[in-house]
Amino acid sequence: MASEDRLRVRIAKEAARIMAEEGIDDHGLAKKKAASRLGVAAHRNLPRREEIEAALTEHQRLFGQNEQPLQLAKLRQLALEAMRFLAGFSPLLVGGVWNGAAGKFSPIRLYLYAHTPEEVLHKLMETRIPYTEKFHTITRETETFNDQPALQFYVDGIRVELLLLPHSWKGQALSRKGEPVSGGGIKELETKLKMESYTLI
Repeated sequence: MASEDRLRVRIAKEAARIMAEEGIDDHGLAKKKAASRLGVAAHRNLPRREEIEAALTEHQRLFGQNEQPLQLAKLRQLALEAMRFLAGFSPLLVGGVWNGAAGKFSPIRLYLYAHTPEEVLHKLMETRIPYTEKFHTITRETETFNDQPALQFYVDGIRVELLLLPHSWKGQALSRKGEPVSGGGIKELETKLKMESYTLI
């Protein structure tokens, strides 16, 4: 393996360790911190998101083999509850809880498709769920939207993030920070849970 490739692997592994152990769930931030700690902050050939995801999965396998599957099961169960509660907005589970790389600090990240953001706000307010508002950047096809509304709240100490998207975007390809978004709906998550022999709620 060339020295350049070895360095990419080292950065990816350190970024994975940071994400798993320090509560950082932003791949870009994790790899910048990793490069800095390895003394190569100016290095331009940083690992891609999928390389960090692979390193994170390997880290969880090696160091979290007893705790991580149980934590992932808990997160997926909570995600399923949240998705059923928000079923009217065609929730899509994305991120580490969907792809299996989630650790104890990972949030449950859902994309919701609503005609107006107020519909989701009303849903949370009528059940008295306290939330905070923020914004995300997301790309649809080739167009980037910098001020897409988002909400977050906590369930049993777990952060749940809701990215609100126009109903007309349902089924369209999306990307964040240059990486395609992949995920699954309620039925896909139920199937995943059944395949992994978790007990459905």
